Amino acid sequence: MSKVRVRYAPSPTGFLHIGNARSALFNYLFARHYDGDFIIRIEDTDKARHVEEGESSQLDYLKWLGIDWDESVDVGGEYGPYRQSERRHIYDPLVQQLLDEDKAYRCYMTSEELEAEREEQLSRGEQPMYSGKHANLTKEEEDAFIREGREPAIRIRVPKDKTYTFNDMVKGDVSFESNGIGDWVIVKKDGTPTYNFAVVIDDHYMEISHVLRGDDHISNTPRQQMVYEAFGWEEPKFGHMTLIVNEERKKLSKRDSGILQFIEDYEALGYLPEALFNFIALLGWTPGGEEEIFSKEEFIKLFDEDRLSKAPAFFDKVKLEWVNNQYMKQKDSETIFEMALPFLIKEGKLPENPTENEKNWARELVALYQPQMSYAAEIVKLSEQFFNDEIELDEAGQEVVKGEQVPELMNALYGTFEALEDFSPEAIKKAIKDVQKETGIKGKNLFMPIRVVITGETKGPELPNAIHLIGKDKVLERIKAFI
Repeated sequence: MSKVRVRYAPSPTGFLHIGNARSALFNYLFARHYDGDFIIRIEDTDKARHVEEGESSQLDYLKWLGIDWDESVDVGGEYGPYRQSERRHIYDPLVQQLLDEDKAYRCYMTSEELEAEREEQLSRGEQPMYSGKHANLTKEEEDAFIREGREPAIRIRVPKDKTYTFNDMVKGDVSFESNGIGDWVIVKKDGTPTYNFAVVIDDHYMEISHVLRGDDHISNTPRQQMVYEAFGWEEPKFGHMTLIVNEERKKLSKRDSGILQFIEDYEALGYLPEALFNFIALLGWTPGGEEEIFSKEEFIKLFDEDRLSKAPAFFDKVKLEWVNNQYMKQKDSETIFEMALPFLIKEGKLPENPTENEKNWARELVALYQPQMSYAAEIVKLSEQFFNDEIELDEAGQEVVKGEQVPELMNALYGTFEALEDFSPEAIKKAIKDVQKETGIKGKNLFMPIRVVITGETKGPELPNAIHLIGKDKVLERIKAFI
């Protein structure tokens, strides 16, 4: 294989979302696996749909995910500029070349005329496409349109009766018939080159070897092949990744309210970037075997384009939480504490400027739940029992406290806990053992009622640690209230 050069080319019309991130990530892994170059190019010709922070969102959140690149607007490179809006001096002479060679022509049809043509075709049950009405204008006809003040678009002449075929890295051989594609616009009336035209020129001059992108681009490929053909350039190798689908197995859409779409949403909830990297890398690609947790370096080593899935990639929210939990468990506790603390403050569980003692208490609390947390924001829901003044038992909890021996157990526990001067987890653990000896109650009949009466939950973290964090005064209050 010759030098691998791949690109991720977002439009700054929105923020980095899951689909974008996967395209970038697969291109990154492909480039790094083959010791090639990964380029980020900004396709910013659609000024009307620009989002002010679209470009920075793309770059900042790719960095947050752990992706780096060799050439782009921020690091430069030998093949710039890396914004399409700054490449008009490259496009314009090539447009003129196609006009001079009669491979393209000026079309003066108005948007109203084009819409009327489209409606007429639809009424006849035909597939709407440009009829070629202005494909062979005389000089007199052109001059008349110019006098009217009409601005022309420029269209490429689509060859008739030609089959465009390419061997897709994911799908195998794909074919399109040229007769189903009318002469399409390569330059808009305002002089801006269209996507399918500019992308070919950029990929050619940036020496892109492979174009790996989403399935929604597959119908663009024959149009792009026409441009390569018009200039006599060699095509890159194309690969189209399958769609990402939701729980209904429908294409993931920004309207799917049940799935967070944007990478910044995951950062805001306290997901770990390396976990999200891992999860996205498995959306439509498989390493083989049962293992699902890999480091970035392992992904780079394992990446094989032949293992790109032909079936749609299912976005499994439960699996994402599981993957993130695996990383949360392995992360050092201080990092997890720093991630979780702002959520406790935001929800009013801790003051805005907690004291050192309050921070240390929160540090223990977060460490207690670290093995269970799927993401940092979850600390609020998980630790609710530590902030409630009153306990409300659910049906399962009420069933537990109806046990025959529970009153005896709670009376013994109250006396033992009240006498404790040291209320550390170790002292609490010993005290519970003493109560066991005193009452003869053991196992589930001992631990379950203690947990339910003190925490209000039937399950939770290590019991002595939980009791210690609730604090002696509140623990005695709760036992007394039950008695």
